[in-house]
Amino acid sequence: MSYVENYEVVVIGAGHAGIEAGLASARLGCKTAVFAINLDSVGNCPCNPSIGGTAKGHLVCEIDALGGEMGRTTDECFLQSRMLNLGKGPAVHSLRAQIDRNRYKETMKRKLERQENLFLKQAEIVDILRGNDEWILTSRNNIRYKAKAVVMATGTFLEGVVHIGETSYNSGPDGVFPATLLGESLKRLGVKIKRFKTGTPARVLKSSINFENLEPQYGDEKIVPFSKDTKNIGENKIVCYISWTNDKTKEVILNNLHRSPMYSGKIEGVGPRYCPSIEDKIVRFPDKKRHQMFIEPCGLGTDEMYLQGMSTSLPEDVQIQMYRTIPGLENVKIMRPAYAIEYDIGDPEQMYSTLEYKEFPGLFGAGQFNGSSGYEEAAAQGLVAGINAALKIKKEEPLILDRGTSYIGTLIDDLVIKGANDPYRMMTSRSEYRLVLRQDNADERLTPIGRKIGLIGDKRWEEFSEVQRLKEEEIKRVNTVVIAPSKELNDVLVSRETSPIESGVKLVDLLKRPQISYKDLKEFDTTRPEIPSEILEKVQVEIKYEGYINRQNRQISEMRRLEKKILPKDLDFSEIKGLRLEAIEKLSKLKPNNIGQASRISGVSPADISVLIIWLSTKFNKNEVNSDENFI
Repeated sequence: MSYVENYEVVVIGAGHAGIEAGLASARLGCKTAVFAINLDSVGNCPCNPSIGGTAKGHLVCEIDALGGEMGRTTDECFLQSRMLNLGKGPAVHSLRAQIDRNRYKETMKRKLERQENLFLKQAEIVDILRGNDEWILTSRNNIRYKAKAVVMATGTFLEGVVHIGETSYNSGPDGVFPATLLGESLKRLGVKIKRFKTGTPARVLKSSINFENLEPQYGDEKIVPFSKDTKNIGENKIVCYISWTNDKTKEVILNNLHRSPMYSGKIEGVGPRYCPSIEDKIVRFPDKKRHQMFIEPCGLGTDEMYLQGMSTSLPEDVQIQMYRTIPGLENVKIMRPAYAIEYDIGDPEQMYSTLEYKEFPGLFGAGQFNGSSGYEEAAAQGLVAGINAALKIKKEEPLILDRGTSYIGTLIDDLVIKGANDPYRMMTSRSEYRLVLRQDNADERLTPIGRKIGLIGDKRWEEFSEVQRLKEEEIKRVNTVVIAPSKELNDVLVSRETSPIESGVKLVDLLKRPQISYKDLKEFDTTRPEIPSEILEKVQVEIKYEGYINRQNRQISEMRRLEKKILPKDLDFSEIKGLRLEAIEKLSKLKPNNIGQASRISGVSPADISVLIIWLSTKFNKNEVNSDENFI
């Protein structure tokens, strides 16, 4: 057995997490290899042919703001774009794009192939060992590779088992070979493994669908790109459709529930709480009359259609009966049956906020390997893991995003502090600071960080700086401009169901009224400069929600104050008098870096946090308590 090549960073897996990890590491100057069991699965979307959605769109914009790739490639491959939740407040506005699945894969693979410092290789890694100052990886072909850092991004391949009714077999998604030996190697290493489950709906033939019985769903007229690098986004190319289940659908499912591996006891893995199969929906919500489903094209070069909302592991003959009870699908033909897949993950509680394993220096986890679900969650973690692997090798300060900076920070903090009892899905409700962490200001929050790391180039930085300059100038202007009363203005105000004015009013005060927008005041705002609507929208949100935003910023400041109270890495919590036994157990297991993290651990009470703060203040003098370096 010989060593073929030495690398600085090796990424195992080339799904959404592996792609971002590999590109980030290579772009930061590290010699990087990305291994995939099958190169045809690079960038695969084994579930829905879309990127973004509620909260997930935030993640994609944040990935782009840091210098990641998912947003740019989505813009290149989108088929239909929609901004979700426009009827609600700006905190939950989220972009979602249908993509051409095959084009997305091809585009991502080409970007990996052409990236300097990166080598893309088809090989199954079956063993991983820790050397003196390196990791030793062995492929199924008995070839060894050395790496200073390794990123595990195995998706659902690790010990993957597919279930369709009574039939089960070892497989990764879409019929690709699973990783059957690597999991045992990780267990021997000492990584704590858990078993999860997810699933996907059937893909059906377009010509077998009766579209006359379906409700069309069109894309937005004004298309907003995910990436700030995208200047010409193009037009919508497809239409999606909506239909509903009914009593006949429910009857078919209930009559065959005993044949579902979920209910027969065949599946042991824990499934996603927020994206259940259709049989799970029927059982959990027995009084619900119908469930919505979306029919989405998989691409321009195929007639496969995806049935979102109809994930199932029922036998294929039952799937046919079930789908044919739905309006529009009366004669539907299944091209690829729905299935459930079980797979192994590494318990995320074993990691630091850098996504590096506490007990295994240089070993990082990302994506579904960490217990999350979704392409966007995976890509976000892959980006952070790849960045931190590179920064570790370069002996630079790691990237740690806290809950006040981003949804990415919230996602990682939830995983490493709270763990994953089922596949983790990002939602806007998971962030206590969601009005500050809006999709529209992802660049303001994270582009300076991406620039500092080295993933944001000069052109992007210059454009960002110009937008910030224009925004600040506009904020100053609206705070000084006074609008005089007039009959025409008062007519507009009254028509918007807000009170007229009798004397001059500052523009900012008019914009603070919930009923009034920039557009309403254009005729009366004679000094308004010609600036992009994107900037006006940013200013308008900040003005209208100023009080709420300021309150959340104060909360973030308090959170960061606690985050600065660093706990010693070798701290024995059992020696601290006053801590409850449950708190000692949880703190000893998770080893939080600081008081802020400790406060978010389930089972650690505010009283326990007070004990920790008092202990720190007596153990160290006041100046030391506020200094990070004394507790590292």
